[in-house]
Amino acid sequence: MATIKDVARLAGVGLGTASRVVSGKGSVSPATLERVRKAIDELGFRPSHAARALLSGTSRMVGVYIPVLSGTFYTPILQIIDTELRAAGLHMVVAFGVGLGDARNQAIEGIEFLIERGCDGLIMMSSALLDEDIAALGGKRRLIVALNHDFKDIPEQCFTVDHAQGGRLAAQTLLEHGHRDIAVIAGPSALVDNVARIDGFMLELKANGVDTDKVWLVESDFSPQGGWHAAKALVESKTPCTALFCANDEMAVGALSYFQEAGISVPRDLSVIGYDDTPSAEFSAPRLTSVHMPWREMTQNGINALLNRCYDLKRPVARSFPVGVTMRASLARVGGGKAKSTKSKTGSKGKSKSE
Repeated sequence: MATIKDVARLAGVGLGTASRVVSGKGSVSPATLERVRKAIDELGFRPSHAARALLSGTSRMVGVYIPVLSGTFYTPILQIIDTELRAAGLHMVVAFGVGLGDARNQAIEGIEFLIERGCDGLIMMSSALLDEDIAALGGKRRLIVALNHDFKDIPEQCFTVDHAQGGRLAAQTLLEHGHRDIAVIAGPSALVDNVARIDGFMLELKANGVDTDKVWLVESDFSPQGGWHAAKALVESKTPCTALFCANDEMAVGALSYFQEAGISVPRDLSVIGYDDTPSAEFSAPRLTSVHMPWREMTQNGINALLNRCYDLKRPVARSFPVGVTMRASLARVGGGKAKSTKSKTGSKGKSKSE
């Protein structure tokens, strides 16, 4: 396999000149450029990734940390990131928690792993990290973007959505369909975004005269299995309700599965609304009404901001994203009548600016 030294020797130039041609940095005469390119073609020279990094001063790699590598939530986000990075001539390196042990320590170790691998920048999604963990990164904080979380030390590098508004929209949707006897399957109370959506939901119910102290609520783990077991607990509690709000789609899909097994018809006997509007919502049975979180827009703008910081680009960056509700077959009005299948309710609007 040919090396950069072979190219320099065949072209009759110094190693530094050949390196400048390969990296595209620095000036060389047209005649020299032509000789080096001819030598590259003749030798079939292709610089290795390590060589490219050495020549350009960058690894052309972006690290991504996610808590788990499973389910229908993180996979689409990783697909968006990979597509955007490849289009920019970059590559993605992923680190994730193993599902055991302390989530905060896993996130810290994952970020350290990505930094040690020489990633030019990092995209991270973890509610377990604290502000002090970000501060401990020192100067490397400048090359980090956080998705779905806010950190006080790097506010301009955080891209998230209004989960409180999402919770309010879920409550409004149920109330507008006549539901007042409502149950809730919440996610982990340690997660800030879960707390925001549940608080928004409860505040909207209370503002409309619903006694939230009587709302049946159980905490689960954002998994389909968790939703299945929580739905079973709801049925066994014999709590009278006409609607169920699940704090994410995966729990809602698990709940739908249990209701089908238990002979409970959705939405005839019980309406169900989820949260996130992931692909699982569109293909559940029945198709799931869900609070639409604009993950694609949030992710794409986070990537733009990171590439601007790492590679001196001038991509446009939006910082506010619309939240809505996608209406599907799992929601019916009290007394009969399915909800129309459409993306109909919208919260805060997005706006964009350039960095």
